[in-house]
Amino acid sequence: MSQSTQKRPIFEGVFSKEDWFTVWLGAIVIVLGAAGAWPKVVMPAKWGVDGLGFFASIPGSSLTGIIVTGILCLILFAFSMFFTNKPLVGKFAVAFPMIFIIAILAEILGKFAPLSHYGLNSVVWALVLGLLISNTIKTPDLLKPGVKTELYIKTGLVLLGASILFDRMLTLGVLGIGVAWLVTPVVIIFMYWYSQSYLKMQENRGLAITIAAATSVCGVSAAIAAGTAAKAKKEEISLAIGISLIFTVIMMVAMPALVVAIGMDPYIGAAWMGGTIDATGAVVAAGTMLGDEAMEIASVIKMIQNILIGLSAFVIAVFWVVRYEGKSVSDANVGASEIWFRMPKFILGFIGASIIFSFFLPDALVSDTLGVVNGYRKFFFTLAFVSIGLESNFGDMAKLVKGGKPLNLYIVGQTFNLVLTLIAAYVFFSGNFFALPF
Repeated sequence: MSQSTQKRPIFEGVFSKEDWFTVWLGAIVIVLGAAGAWPKVVMPAKWGVDGLGFFASIPGSSLTGIIVTGILCLILFAFSMFFTNKPLVGKFAVAFPMIFIIAILAEILGKFAPLSHYGLNSVVWALVLGLLISNTIKTPDLLKPGVKTELYIKTGLVLLGASILFDRMLTLGVLGIGVAWLVTPVVIIFMYWYSQSYLKMQENRGLAITIAAATSVCGVSAAIAAGTAAKAKKEEISLAIGISLIFTVIMMVAMPALVVAIGMDPYIGAAWMGGTIDATGAVVAAGTMLGDEAMEIASVIKMIQNILIGLSAFVIAVFWVVRYEGKSVSDANVGASEIWFRMPKFILGFIGASIIFSFFLPDALVSDTLGVVNGYRKFFFTLAFVSIGLESNFGDMAKLVKGGKPLNLYIVGQTFNLVLTLIAAYVFFSGNFFALPF
């Protein structure tokens, strides 16, 4: 283990990294909401019933409130940008209002009663609008500084913690460990074994383990962590990320549709998606399509799986130096402390919010504050899904996905992952073997 790794401050980047700022932004909304100093979200109203037309969704009385909501969101996220990426604050301030307008349009379409009845809610429309833009005219450069999927989704997940009582979170977490922590290492080992024994990828071991980690743990973040630990080439990490991204978008849309089409229990379906879809944002999007409780299950499982990013990087680094470099365990470049440094910090915010709302706030204050917190949480998800769509140009992603062994490895590995995770999801979330907190 390197000296530089040992001496890294335990709270490195606490006021300069975006991941930490998702905790602080969630805390700002919660604290100011509890103090009555942060107004509720104002969103478009339902339309399409009783003769109410499109423009009835934004009555004159709501327009000012919607604008205020947009200004507050801009200030909140620009505050984070000021500390994490100061040179882009100005560009973000220009781009965000356009992202906000697309999100509001998604909210309007999501409030169209005849279609919302069939599950076409605001998050679905947010994704559709984003995809429509990115795959027709392509996302304009002016909008790109406002495309902050991880910032929006992780801040929303911190706020989600306020809505999940701690005892329920513990129950979901224990059951989620059965899906995330039991299946994930099996999939990584299987994929790496398959890459070496059947695909003969001895010359591309770093690529193989990077694809395995991206598939089984958490997409981009896991690919970077595992690739770095295995000293993979930059282009190999990029290839693994490209493969992961294109299948993530496909699975995000296809899996909830499949769950509904075959009549699968939404809790089982949510656990299945939480353990297999690569990106946190995509998991939340897919879970939302099955309902709030399904979204909770999918999100909690993905967060539990995210914890394995650091652990998997540590294990891979140790395995690499011992097996392929003939060195000792102490020579690994990724020390045990990396388990902490690589763990997504928004998980701490999620747990903290759940503890505070479960044990430290009076019931009346909890009820009032949740009215504020939940409104912003849902809208932050809408902003995130707009961003996912704007980031997902299928043509560009397809160029990254080369055929041959890497694609073979992903498809075989993900198929194995889907089957194994479905079995685990049934065991832990069907209600036949363990009690569910719903």
